[in-house]
Amino acid sequence: MAKKKNEAEPQSKEEQIGFHKGALSTLAKERQELARILQIVEQLMQMHIGALKDLGIDLQKQAEEMVKDQKKKKKPIEDIL
Repeated sequence: MAKKKNEAEPQSKEEQIGFHKGALSTLAKERQELARILQIVEQLMQMHIGALKDLGIDLQKQAEEMVKDQKKKKKPIEDIL
């Protein structure tokens, strides 16, 4: 039986090395950009947290209350099934 032509020809070792190095380079740049975006988001969140504190809103207290409310509402898995 003849082999199917759908299979890609094997790449040389140098081509494989180049492919993986290029992928790593691209991913490293993407990771740097993601870290930069994350820093911007964190700064914006801190600004809003500061503004809410200045307005007398205690976010820590609200977060604790939310956790308590979620624990109260949580049903045992036996009841759900």
